[in-house]
Amino acid sequence: MKRFWKDVTVEEVAGGYQVALDGRPLKTQGKGEQIVPSRALAEALACEWRAQGEDVDAAAFPNRDMADFAIDRIATGAEDAVGKLLAFAETDTLCYRADPDEPLFRRQQELWEPLLTALEAREGVRLARASGVMHRPQPGETIETLRARLQNVDPLTQAALLQMASLAASLTIALAALEPDADIEALWNAANLEEDWQIELWGEDAEAAARRADRAARFAMAARFALAVRSRDDG
Repeated sequence: MKRFWKDVTVEEVAGGYQVALDGRPLKTQGKGEQIVPSRALAEALACEWRAQGEDVDAAAFPNRDMADFAIDRIATGAEDAVGKLLAFAETDTLCYRADPDEPLFRRQQELWEPLLTALEAREGVRLARASGVMHRPQPGETIETLRARLQNVDPLTQAALLQMASLAASLTIALAALEPDADIEALWNAANLEEDWQIELWGEDAEAAARRADRAARFAMAARFALAVRSRDDG
């Protein structure tokens, strides 16, 4: 597709902010109103349009795609975002450790345990830990408490959480990325602890490194998206 617009602007509208191309407000890919709650997020959406050349790169709109998914699918109930997020709580990578006598266990304890205990303190829950890969169900009251917590999260942030939880295989890490003082790079490294352990032992090939870099970029993008959703410095 060729570029068909000259000017990209952000307009304040009822309910939030909307990107306009040559004065025409954008809709979602599902034909809904693409209105977002903060100017920061609208500017992120606008930047994707401004960055396009004469030939439009459809793959260069990650913020738009996430916003549209939230508006068209999550907000309408077509996508059970909360259910999918709770599945990452049930199988959270951080809850599954090596055997206590293995060197890997000590590193898991060092990096993962503080993240789990911080989530437990914030949310008032208890997560079950296990050695090995056999599934261990989480307490029912934990899942229900997390369900109530996630149901109170807006659809745009739910969309960001879904991407982060999927990439990290951990709801704990995804929720930690929402904290004001979150160190996104450290969280991503924690999610990849076991992969890094294997690299230390056996090395890493170029193809795996490229996949890792792509996934890290998508995790960081989702974290920035969630931060922009919550931004209220719109003056």
